[in-house]
Amino acid sequence: MTEMTVGAVDKQALALRFGHAAQHYDRYARFQQDVGQHLLSLIPDGKHEVVLDLGCGTGFFLQSLQPLSEQLLALDLASGMLHQARQRHEQALFLCGDAEQLPLAAASLDVVFSSLAIQWCHSYTDLLAELYRVIRPGGYLVFATLCQGSLDELRRAWACLDSFDHVNYFVPEPQLRTWSEQQGFRCVHWESRKHGLQYQNLRDLLMGLKGIGASQVSGVRQGGLGGRERLRRLECAYEQQRDLSGFLPLSYEVCYGVLVR
Repeated sequence: MTEMTVGAVDKQALALRFGHAAQHYDRYARFQQDVGQHLLSLIPDGKHEVVLDLGCGTGFFLQSLQPLSEQLLALDLASGMLHQARQRHEQALFLCGDAEQLPLAAASLDVVFSSLAIQWCHSYTDLLAELYRVIRPGGYLVFATLCQGSLDELRRAWACLDSFDHVNYFVPEPQLRTWSEQQGFRCVHWESRKHGLQYQNLRDLLMGLKGIGASQVSGVRQGGLGGRERLRRLECAYEQQRDLSGFLPLSYEVCYGVLVR
């Protein structure tokens, strides 16, 4: 893979999906919360002058980030998410913007914290260049992102029905590290973890994805499920993966990184 692109992401559709999910996001986001809690433990010790929560969502981690920073910034692409975040934490400075075109001055941040947000970017070239630009020398990028292998059970089930892309593409974890280092970052911590979720039925699984706004947004798509018969066929395909404990599995491959500028 030579080009540092994630895929043809429709940013407007992405912002609308997450904005619509904002009011009930936390109800479905246990996995996202677990990932973020682990990521918080990876932030280097000490108080940092300016910290940015990049892709802050509903602001779930702002309360934990506040004591670590002199000034806390929170940025998200979806205005609906920022509305929820403001209600949760009033002390941060909130910005609506794109991670690949940050409305921030060069070398203005000491820490960028980003939990499960950068996989929605279009180009890793633009993203990493922007982050390198805004982080001060000696500052940190602390992130968690989805990598290749995520949602593979759902991908396999859909493949039994057609050749369209119903699930987002995620980059291989080793490739992400290579790109980060090529941009100029130095890696001080890197790990990959598999997180497994279990569902009683396909309806709950799909509702969980819709509830966090993470419906498919890139690739060659075919709109909707195509009716009850199509959904029934998808259920039959997914049933072939029901595990020994009687649940339908859904896996996420998460890469955790701490990089120094």
